Amino acid sequence: MPAPALLATLVLLLSLAGPAGTVQAADIKPVRFTTPNGMTVLVLEQPYLPIVQFHALVKVGSAQDPPGKAGLANLVASLLDEGTTTRTAGQIAEQIDFVGGALGAKAGEDFTTVSARVLKKDADLGVTLLADVLLHPAFPEKELARVKTQLLGEIQSEQDAPDIIAGKAFNQLVFDGHPYRWPVNGTETSLPTITRADLEQFYTREYLPNRTILAIVGDITIEQAKTLVATQFEAWKAGPQPARTAGTPQPVDKPTVQLIDKDLSQATIMLGHLGISRTNPDFYAVTVMNYILGAGGFSSRLMDSIRDNQGLAYSVGSAFDARLMPGTFFVSLQTRNETANQAISGVLKELNGMREAPVTDEELADAKAYIMGSFPLRLETTAKLADILSQVEFYGLGFDYFTQYPRWIERVTKEDVLRVATQYLHPDRYALVVVGNLAKAKLTTQQF
Repeated sequence: MPAPALLATLVLLLSLAGPAGTVQAADIKPVRFTTPNGMTVLVLEQPYLPIVQFHALVKVGSAQDPPGKAGLANLVASLLDEGTTTRTAGQIAEQIDFVGGALGAKAGEDFTTVSARVLKKDADLGVTLLADVLLHPAFPEKELARVKTQLLGEIQSEQDAPDIIAGKAFNQLVFDGHPYRWPVNGTETSLPTITRADLEQFYTREYLPNRTILAIVGDITIEQAKTLVATQFEAWKAGPQPARTAGTPQPVDKPTVQLIDKDLSQATIMLGHLGISRTNPDFYAVTVMNYILGAGGFSSRLMDSIRDNQGLAYSVGSAFDARLMPGTFFVSLQTRNETANQAISGVLKELNGMREAPVTDEELADAKAYIMGSFPLRLETTAKLADILSQVEFYGLGFDYFTQYPRWIERVTKEDVLRVATQYLHPDRYALVVVGNLAKAKLTTQQF
C-alpha cells in the first residue's frame, strides 16, 4: 500500500473510534439548501478530524421492486460502483483505495444510500467518484452476472440459517400482499429473471436529483460544499415523481402460524405483528415501552422471565422495526425443541403483562436513563452523523431532533407506556413462525 494511502487508512480508522472532541447535540446545526435540479443538500461542519463524509440517500428501495422482480433495487445499488461510463470497477476501487477512502452503496426497504468517506485533502476525488457512480452507472453485463451469482449463493447459504428462515417466513405472514414481504436481496426465483434492461429502466425512473438527499459532514465549509455540489451534480437532470402504488400494510386479524420442520436441536421462534412507522408520534413512548419489554437486554422483562426465571433461552429480545410505512414488531428467541410451547406461552404472558398494568418507577427510570445516555453514541463519527442526518430529513423529523430526542424520551410517563402497550401490542392476533424439530416440539397449527 502506498504511504499516503497507509496514512489515510490509519486516520480513517481513528475516526471510527469517535472524533477528537465529543459531538454535542447542541452543536449539530446543519445548513440545508436545494440545488437548481431539486436535490436537497445538508451540510454539517465538523472540523474535529480532517475527514469528509458524503452520504446520498435516494428515495427508492425494495418496496418499489416490480412484481416478480424482488431484489431489483438491491441489484441496482450493488452495481453502481461496478463500472460507470467513464471508469471500470477496477479503476473506481483503485482510486478510492489509493487515498485510503471508502465508497459503497446499500439498498433498504424504503431508500438506498451511496456514500464516500475521504480525507479532507481528497474531498474533490470523493465527491467526484460519488457523483460518477450516481449519475453514470454502466451496469456491465459481466458484473451483473457475477453479482447475481454471488447473491444467489448467499440466498442458498441462508437456507441453513434458522433465524433467517424464520425472518423471511415471518415477513411473508405479516406483510401478506405488500412489497415489504420480500427480502431486499431478492429470491432464488426472482433474481434470474432480472435483466440489464430492468436495471436501466429502474435507474432511469427512480434515481433523480429531486428524489435525493445529500448529507455532507466533516471538515468542510458551507461554501466549499456548495462549490463541490454545483460542479459535480449540476448535470443531473430532474424528472417526474415516480408513482408509488404500495398502500399501508394490513394487520393480521388472528393468530397466523407457520411451522417449518428441520432436524435441529433448538427451535427458532419469531412472534409478532405489524408495528409502527417512524413518523408515528408515539415512536418515543414505544421505544421506552419496548426497552422494558425486550430491548433492554438483561434489564428487560422477557430476559428476566424467559431466560433467568425459566431457563428457556440464552437470549431473547423484542424490536419495533419502524419504517416509512409500519414495519414489524417481533420477539425472537431460540430454545430447546421440547420447551418451545412453554417459551411461546411465556412470551404471550409478558405481552399481556405489559398491557395490563403500569410499569414500575424503577423500570421507567432505568429505560429512560439508558436510551438518553446511549443517544450520543449514535453521533460519534462523521459516518453516523451523515447517516442519521439524512434520515432525519427523509422522515421529516426536523433539525431540532438532535436536542429534542432526549427530552421526548424524558417526557414519557408510565401512563404513556401502558397506553402504547395496549395500542401496539396484540397478543390475541399475531404471526408466529417456528423453525425446528416439530415432532419433539409437539407443535401444531391447531393449538394457536
